Amino acid sequence: MQLILLIILSFFSFNFHLLHGDESNELQLLLSFKSSIKHDPHGFLSTWNNNSSFASMCKWSGVTCNNMSHITGINLSSKNISGTLSSSVFHLPYIQTIDLSGNQFFGEIPQDIFSSYLLKHLNLSNNNFTGPIPEVVPFSTLQTLDLSNNFLSGKLPQNIGLLSSLQVLDVGGNVLVGEIPISITNIKSLQYLTLASNQLTGRITTGIGQMRSLKWIYLGYNNLSGEIPEEIGDLNSSLNHLDLVYNNLSGQIPYSLGKLSQLQYLFLYQNKLTGCIPSSIFGLKNLISLDLSDNSLSGEIPEKIIQLQNLEILHLFSNNLTGKIPRALTSLPRLRVLQLWANKLSGHIPENLGKQNNFTLLDLSTNSLTGKIPRSLCQSGQLFKLILFSNSLRGQIPRSLGSCRSLRRVRLQNNRLSGKLPPDFTKLPLVYFLDISNNNLHGKIGEEKWSMPSLEMINLGNNSFLGNLPESFGSEKLENVDFSENGFSGSIPTSFGSLPELIQLNLRGNKLTGKIPQELTSCQKLVCLDLSKNQLTGEIPPGFSQMPVLGQLDVSENELTGKIPANLGEVESLVQVNISHNHFHGSLPTTGVFLAINPSCVAGNHLCGSDRTSLPACKKKPVWWFVLACFLAGLALLGLVSLAVLRLVQIRGRKNFEVIKRVENEDGIWELQLFDYSLSKSVTIQDVMSSVKEDKNGILCEGNGVEYILSEVNYGMSFSPDIQQLGKIQHPNIIKLFGIFRRLEKDAYLVYQHVEGKSLSESIVGNLSFMRRLRIAIGIAKALRFLHKEGVVMGDMSPGKVMVDEKDEPHLRLSHLFVETKSWISSAYIAPETRQTKNITAETDIYGFGLLLIELLTGKSPNNGEFGVHESLVEWAQYCYSDCHIDRWVDPLIASHASIYRNQILQAMNLALHCIATNPTARTSAALVSNTLRRILRETTTWW
Repeated sequence: MQLILLIILSFFSFNFHLLHGDESNELQLLLSFKSSIKHDPHGFLSTWNNNSSFASMCKWSGVTCNNMSHITGINLSSKNISGTLSSSVFHLPYIQTIDLSGNQFFGEIPQDIFSSYLLKHLNLSNNNFTGPIPEVVPFSTLQTLDLSNNFLSGKLPQNIGLLSSLQVLDVGGNVLVGEIPISITNIKSLQYLTLASNQLTGRITTGIGQMRSLKWIYLGYNNLSGEIPEEIGDLNSSLNHLDLVYNNLSGQIPYSLGKLSQLQYLFLYQNKLTGCIPSSIFGLKNLISLDLSDNSLSGEIPEKIIQLQNLEILHLFSNNLTGKIPRALTSLPRLRVLQLWANKLSGHIPENLGKQNNFTLLDLSTNSLTGKIPRSLCQSGQLFKLILFSNSLRGQIPRSLGSCRSLRRVRLQNNRLSGKLPPDFTKLPLVYFLDISNNNLHGKIGEEKWSMPSLEMINLGNNSFLGNLPESFGSEKLENVDFSENGFSGSIPTSFGSLPELIQLNLRGNKLTGKIPQELTSCQKLVCLDLSKNQLTGEIPPGFSQMPVLGQLDVSENELTGKIPANLGEVESLVQVNISHNHFHGSLPTTGVFLAINPSCVAGNHLCGSDRTSLPACKKKPVWWFVLACFLAGLALLGLVSLAVLRLVQIRGRKNFEVIKRVENEDGIWELQLFDYSLSKSVTIQDVMSSVKEDKNGILCEGNGVEYILSEVNYGMSFSPDIQQLGKIQHPNIIKLFGIFRRLEKDAYLVYQHVEGKSLSESIVGNLSFMRRLRIAIGIAKALRFLHKEGVVMGDMSPGKVMVDEKDEPHLRLSHLFVETKSWISSAYIAPETRQTKNITAETDIYGFGLLLIELLTGKSPNNGEFGVHESLVEWAQYCYSDCHIDRWVDPLIASHASIYRNQILQAMNLALHCIATNPTARTSAALVSNTLRRILRETTTWW
């Protein structure tokens, strides 16, 4: 009774202040709120000051007043403001709207956020709030409550139903636990309910059917269990969007869902649903998208599906559906995406499928389909993905597919297709992925003219193709080539060595003759090479020993002769070699890969070596030869010692191996300090002085064949002892700092090695494949690993600091130590804690690298600001990774790669999110980053 009385007294007291409150109190409340702000980088609150009058308060940035000059709204959305949230803002007597979304507020949400009787709209989304959601108090008139994408924990308030006026409730993207409170069903006015991406458990309350205003239900990405309530069907006059994905819901799909006449989007994928698809679902005539994939649904797809005339997307893959593909699908004019893969469907593909549809994507793979491929699949002229692999399809590849110029990805492998390739099938301009392996195709494809400029992957393995291999495919983008287990004859074209992006080449099990082309050693990105089971002759090209990333080499079961190159295996990337059943002789190399080689991989030759390989021991050389070798070695050692002594004499007096040149003229004293003595005759002070006078700052300069770039820096910073340290750094992924050029007491320039290429910011917007982006990331990670081991940090990891050469090798330019603090501290790639403390650490670099990796995967820059309701790239990426399908966030330029390298892209994004953790100590190390990326690369380069 006392509690009720207290509530009543509080209510009347509050209304009294509304009528008679001191106007100056509003000013003080705003200033109190401002005092809790720790950082306002854009100065948005600069107009909020003590000297303002009550009248001018309404002109403050983000403040809205009514006609009585009372504050009714505060909108500080997306201003990058940080600090704790003062409760004073909720005591403003006339406040109706508060929007602080998209900032960096932290700490707990004040307990009295529901105390304002007039507050209708509260948006605190996309911040860093922690702790529980405050308990609700009576008399709240809130209509919108958005606390999404924070780090709120604990349970939803049990009395949340007191917010009886709510129309929008969004607490998605937090770490809330427990069950959905039953009291939520008391909010009869609620239209949009989003509890997605939390850790909620328990059942969906049956009372949800009483919330007759609901238009949108999004409970996905939780741990909800039990059955879908039948009562949801009672929302027949309102519900437009039902999303329950990624939970543990079981049982059958309720028949009552067929009553939702307004439903346009039904998403139930990634649950444990069983039974047949209710026939009532196919009476939802307004459905645009239906996704029931990744469940355990059974039964057939009924012909009643013809009623879904507005259907654009149908996903039923990864279930246990049986029977035939309904002919009714051919009569859905808006159907763009049809994915029925990984079921138990049988029978023929409907003959007219595609004729009246608007297909862009068709995936019927991994079923038991028979018959021919229909000629009408590309009737829309927009089909870009055709996936029919792992069925029992017969007949020829339709000639019409050779005219389907929109095709980009074609997978027809593991069927029983026969005949030759259609005449124009080798001239599809946009196809980047072509797999027709494991069929009964035949013909001499080497006689065809290949013109596929986008081609990156081609697999024709396990067919009956004959004749010579094609000399060219019309593409320089080829990364993976598999022509294994056919009847190809003739020699390996030397033109294969002109494929700069080649990563895998598999010619196993053909009738190829001649020598292994030396030109293959030009494929510097080649990781896997399989030439086994052919009739190749000659020796292993010595250049194989120097291939930088070659990891697997199989030349077994050929007619190769000669000795194994002594240094084959010196490059640490080579981990698997098979040279068995040839005619090699001599000793087995003592390099790393052969020290641990399986005996079966060297058998069937005339080799000698260690006992471990079961090879006979090699005969020892005569004693006289040993004596002579020792004598010659002694002479060589004596010569080296003499040269070393002479070198020390030459450099005596040159401090730290540096060369300092000075010139004095009418402009003052000029000094050139070079860190590399070998440059002293190439880079002259006159050349550099001339470049400075011509204002070539940041422009390519040249002196006696040496190309360099000048970068102007603060004069005082150029004397930092760190510069000498950086001048000694040598790493293939770090741009070398040649030296410093300065006019005493005035100007200072850094002299950098010139690297031909583009900055990473220019490269990202280019058409780089996922594999190329991954290799760039690995190069950057290797450089960071080296720098951190040397005790050096980058600070600013923005793309402009990274040059990418024509071989996709990145090169970092160290510069942060020489730039005014204000100019780099504002970079979006600087970690939040570094912006505040100005203390650069290894964790700062890891944060910047994480943003770079996200940019490589998504094509979005932290500077472009296009993140919808999300303030930053970090928040957008965190949200997308947990809430969205990969197709929604991956860069459209590599979206077509997502199905090939889905796991690898997800692993890379997961790594990036670990790099940008809010807590610096939670970020991973450069060494672990490098190792993880290299492991991902190995996963992408396994044989198909």
